[in-house]
Amino acid sequence: MIQRYTKEEMGRIWTEENEFRRMLDVEIYACEAQAELGVIPKEAVPVIREKADFDVERIHEIEKETNHDIISFLSAVAEYVGDEAKYIHMGLTSTDVKDTALCAMLLQATDILLRDLEALHAVLRRRAVEFKHTAMVGRTHGIHAEPTTFGLKLLLWMDETERNLRRLRAAREEIAVGKISGAVGTYANVDPFVERYVCEKMGLTPAKISTQVLQRDRHAAYITTLAVIASSLDKFATEIRNLQRTDIREAEEYFSPKQKGSSAMPHKRNPITCERVSGLARLMRGYSIPALEDVTLWHERDISHSSVERVILADATITLDYMLQTFTRIIDKLLVYPEAMLANLNKTGGLVFSQRVLLAVVDKGAFRDDAYRWVQRNAMKRWLEGEDFLENLLRDEDIRRYLSEDEVRACFDPHAMLTHVDTIFARFDL
Repeated sequence: MIQRYTKEEMGRIWTEENEFRRMLDVEIYACEAQAELGVIPKEAVPVIREKADFDVERIHEIEKETNHDIISFLSAVAEYVGDEAKYIHMGLTSTDVKDTALCAMLLQATDILLRDLEALHAVLRRRAVEFKHTAMVGRTHGIHAEPTTFGLKLLLWMDETERNLRRLRAAREEIAVGKISGAVGTYANVDPFVERYVCEKMGLTPAKISTQVLQRDRHAAYITTLAVIASSLDKFATEIRNLQRTDIREAEEYFSPKQKGSSAMPHKRNPITCERVSGLARLMRGYSIPALEDVTLWHERDISHSSVERVILADATITLDYMLQTFTRIIDKLLVYPEAMLANLNKTGGLVFSQRVLLAVVDKGAFRDDAYRWVQRNAMKRWLEGEDFLENLLRDEDIRRYLSEDEVRACFDPHAMLTHVDTIFARFDL
């Protein structure tokens, strides 16, 4: 059973309400730290903690006058707190609050994406085992190559998903930082203890050094990691789209009884969901460019990155959350046709065994270049004239000088080419 999470769960992280809540957390924890240092009265902290609140619409109303979101937020909170509000934000700059809260939000979003990836991994694992020995033709350059199994294809995707899990965990660690270091990062008006205290409460690590902002190489690495994950999904979805083609039709998206594929053609069963995943991957890769552009800022800070991040961070995490959940459902309900796989494997009349014949002749003492030409000329007769590859090999005097009829026929056993499937699966404890 797939565990599902609603799209609203990710969406709620990026609401103004949640952003201001995380910013309020930073401010309250900073007050607690300042009280421990004796910078503000300890008796003010319980009042601040109890009364501190805000109304988003009121913040917007104030911002129409101030044209500054953090000041408007602080003014709105002060209306709830009263006199003790004078102790809030002491020694801090806006970005101390904004950047630290933003990273806390990114952690919330990343934890959902990690759950999504783990769910996809579980489904790929289950279905890889299901089709472990389901033989099919492998294709290189889109052309039939040699036998493989559908289970190996899914196992390959599972392995890539494991790498993506490692990448995302590493990206999470890199973004799990905060900073309360003042206007240019020198702690001129705030003790470093405040930063350590706030970050610990927020589940973050203090940045070893910052300017007015956390450095945006962190955010760029994070977004590009999401783009890599999206590209993996694009790769998987593109393979399914190819396998669903009418002339291949070895697997296809689930098509519900009441579903319709075309407004004009009642016969159509289109891979629309995989196409949606591929399309969204293009969008995800696009987000990596502005994230990389954000790395470069003027001196100790400008805000050219801010407007970009208000769009790409929310959009990228929400989009990838949707892509992962969607593709997990595709794999879970994927329709697989082993009979079609076998028919396609046999479609070229045994050409997929050409290397087996080549190696068998070489093993008996022929020069490789000679053996290659002998096998190729028989293969080309199949490609170009439709002649029987096996029968032609049995009639070929050069081949028969080295191989008996039984030895030639033995080369046409697909199972002999799949003897190490169990070995590959065992690497994953499957």
